[in-house]
Amino acid sequence: MIDPILAARYRAMVLTALARPGAPDLAGRRVLVVDASAQRLGLLEGGRLVFEAAISTALNGLGCQENSYRTPTGWHRIQACLGAGAEPGTVFRAKAPTGEVWRGEPRTEDLILTRVLPLEGLEGGWNRGPGLDSFERFIYLHGTNQEGLLGQAVSHGCVRLGNADVVDLFDRVAVGDPVLIADKLSGDGLGLGRLHFAGVAGSGMSALAQFVAMKGGRASGSDRSFDRGQRPEDRARLEALGVTIFPQDGAGLAGDCAALVVSTAVEEDVPDVAAARRLGVPVLHRSELLAHLVARYRTVAVTGTSGKSTTAAMVFAILRDAGRDPSIITGGELVELQQEGLWGNAWAGQSDLLVIEADESDGSVVRYHPALGVLLNLQRDHKEMDAVAEMFRTFRSQLREGALVGEADNLREFAVGATVFGCGPEAAFRAEAIQAGPEGTTFTVRQQTFRLPVPGRHNLENALAAMAACAALGVPLAAMAAPLAGFQGVARRFQVLGTARGVTVVDDFGHNPAKVAASIRAAHLRVAATGGRVLAIFQPHGFGPLKFLRADFVETFATELRPQDRLWFLDVFYAGGTAARDISSAEVIGDILPRLGTAEHAPSRGWLVDRLAAEAQPGDLILVMGARDPSLTELSRQILTRLAGQ
Repeated sequence: MIDPILAARYRAMVLTALARPGAPDLAGRRVLVVDASAQRLGLLEGGRLVFEAAISTALNGLGCQENSYRTPTGWHRIQACLGAGAEPGTVFRAKAPTGEVWRGEPRTEDLILTRVLPLEGLEGGWNRGPGLDSFERFIYLHGTNQEGLLGQAVSHGCVRLGNADVVDLFDRVAVGDPVLIADKLSGDGLGLGRLHFAGVAGSGMSALAQFVAMKGGRASGSDRSFDRGQRPEDRARLEALGVTIFPQDGAGLAGDCAALVVSTAVEEDVPDVAAARRLGVPVLHRSELLAHLVARYRTVAVTGTSGKSTTAAMVFAILRDAGRDPSIITGGELVELQQEGLWGNAWAGQSDLLVIEADESDGSVVRYHPALGVLLNLQRDHKEMDAVAEMFRTFRSQLREGALVGEADNLREFAVGATVFGCGPEAAFRAEAIQAGPEGTTFTVRQQTFRLPVPGRHNLENALAAMAACAALGVPLAAMAAPLAGFQGVARRFQVLGTARGVTVVDDFGHNPAKVAASIRAAHLRVAATGGRVLAIFQPHGFGPLKFLRADFVETFATELRPQDRLWFLDVFYAGGTAARDISSAEVIGDILPRLGTAEHAPSRGWLVDRLAAEAQPGDLILVMGARDPSLTELSRQILTRLAGQ
């Protein structure tokens, strides 16, 4: 299976080599790239990687001198295509079939088999001319009887392929096609060339761009919000790491751009995408890049319909405190990293450990092959549970080392052969002596006492998942107590912004019914001692999710909020694009009102701030919930400021 991210690497090699003397005009042409440092070969066509295979170049290394038994570098062209229709294993000598067929028997000699593509150098004085001419040196692409050694540099100068691969390649190329034989990409820590991120201010895209830059790779990006002059602090953080910001007009795709990285939210009519299609730049989904990184590292991938960001942050905190120097790529912003002056959703450590969120909402969870997989829960969110369960089956089958699975009836099928965590009798990694309070939870695991400074049963389960994962990586249980006790949380995950006039304001990411329910329960724990109310504000994060989960939202708010509590719905967040705007917050409030008479639609944020200032009483907790819209935190701060000013 082709790793699509390698299209960026091959393209970066081509772009670098265009400055070489003799470089051909590649406009509209396919190009074959021999990556000698990786012992791989790829065929680029129309911005796509259409063929990729393991190869063997010369044991003696790279070089153009005759009699050196080295593989020549630089630009070549296919001089001939020999062996069409020949039986696989056909033996060639002096570019002609001998009549002999190799059928897998052991042979000590290096045979030229199946198909032969002689190469002609294009760079005079380098791989063309007296004493260094690739054609005169009989440099070919060909099949081999040494297929077990592919991926290693063991040839006598030619480029060997597997026999099935050379047949496939032969049928895709023609005489005159350009061939680049390249060494490693210098000055590029990831070896992928410049990656341009459309929508780079998004939570997932910004994390990837930062990680690429932190690892010494080359990243650029564009975002509509930056074009509008919004979020200057976020732009400055990216630029401080070396991420170049372009207008979102296609300008970032020119020059040395190796690939465009997009998320599901980036539509085809975005100028960057149109420019990439026009210029033949590979267009890659963010999950394809993340899958490439997951495969390169010893990765812990956290999935589930709720709790991914917090659990990933806890895994990172434990591993970091244990001296394991992990990396993280996540959608949530770790307060620990924010306090170090970073955005908070990415960090590049020096070890081989990487912690990620594996997202089920867009189906990308099925792309990942991590070392360890953490499966937290299965609830109705962006998709029906049966569809999500099918994705989880694929994810579970692709784990390289092991699985950690939450204790739940609908996760039983995934728990076979896994470590189960939870609070019940079926959990091997079990919390006991649980004491839940408004500020956090105390519990024991295997006679070791832990203190967790974030409230709610859901956070206890997240902590157990993180502990089970870290234990699987060899972290002693006793070493987990301190980082969990000092856990600083994730931004907008029940983040207490402050208290004014005796009223506490909490900023929260809750956006699906399960997360909303967990946040309201945590809020009720906090106001239990004061006798206060929960004043809940919810902004739906999209028209599609609100329509899909309409009945679930009605049930959740009507059930979880008490008669004395209050609820306001803001208008649905709309980030632009072609989403059908076929449902409104006012309609859902109309469904809730018969069961919760204190629910209202907020016509504007200004109106809401005034309403809260008049309504809130000492001991109350204002809970602002919603996703995707970074300005919700600013709204929470405005509410706090208004309360403090009265």
